[in-house]
Amino acid sequence: MSRIQARFEALAAEGRAGFVSFVMAGDPDYDASLALIKALPGAGVDILEIGMPFTDPMADGPTIQAAGIRALKGGQTLVKTLEMVRALRVENAETPVVLMGYYNPIFSYGAARFLEDAKAAGVDGLIVVDLPPEEDAELCLPARAAGLDFIRLATPTTDEKRLPKVAANTSGFIYYVSIAGVTGAAVPKPAEVRAAVKRLREGTGLPVAVGFGVRTPETAAALAKHADAVIVGSAIVKAIEDNLTLKGTPRAGFLKKVTAVAAALAEAARKARAA
Repeated sequence: MSRIQARFEALAAEGRAGFVSFVMAGDPDYDASLALIKALPGAGVDILEIGMPFTDPMADGPTIQAAGIRALKGGQTLVKTLEMVRALRVENAETPVVLMGYYNPIFSYGAARFLEDAKAAGVDGLIVVDLPPEEDAELCLPARAAGLDFIRLATPTTDEKRLPKVAANTSGFIYYVSIAGVTGAAVPKPAEVRAAVKRLREGTGLPVAVGFGVRTPETAAALAKHADAVIVGSAIVKAIEDNLTLKGTPRAGFLKKVTAVAAALAEAARKARAA
């Protein structure tokens, strides 16, 4: 059983939704980013989603784009991102880790080499937003063969004809993009999310994690009543940005302040079904 599957089974047994946090690897620098990744599980994060910085992040809004630029300027590479996962695993063998990004850096690294190194580092799953199901032979099927979950995105426009293709080789969970547009662009509507989650569960048999537009504890709680997990990226990345100096270095109390934002969101999601 993969760490991702085990985590969702544990969440179901607890009767609550999970909380997935997104941060960009290397933002604002390697050391601060690694310290944050190590601290987030203690703040209530159930699954860590770690971004692989890329120069052309088409699905990301301004906040996450800026995080990627900060990371790249600081010298973050895919090699260093895998090093961060290895460093995390020295202290934490339980929290699932999903790498999210675009195919170009993986292609440049070498897909076969990347999958081998990612598995060895302790990565559990991949989200590669610009590889559709028609390209499954490129990375999805090799990833599955290597023992990595390949997590696919579904959107409000994923209809009944498209859904079987999306679900065919997906594992771990379905990432439901709750709004049209880029990350952080709007606020999801809980009633629409509820219907979509029901349809996706029935159509795939997989847990459904809902992301995009979740910026407040109130929204996290509203979605956690229906989803198997809630994903938050821009709100946490914005907290990182807000706690940097004009030179881009972490301010005093950086780690405490950013994890406090994540903890408030995680607590809201955790308690939603008990309310």
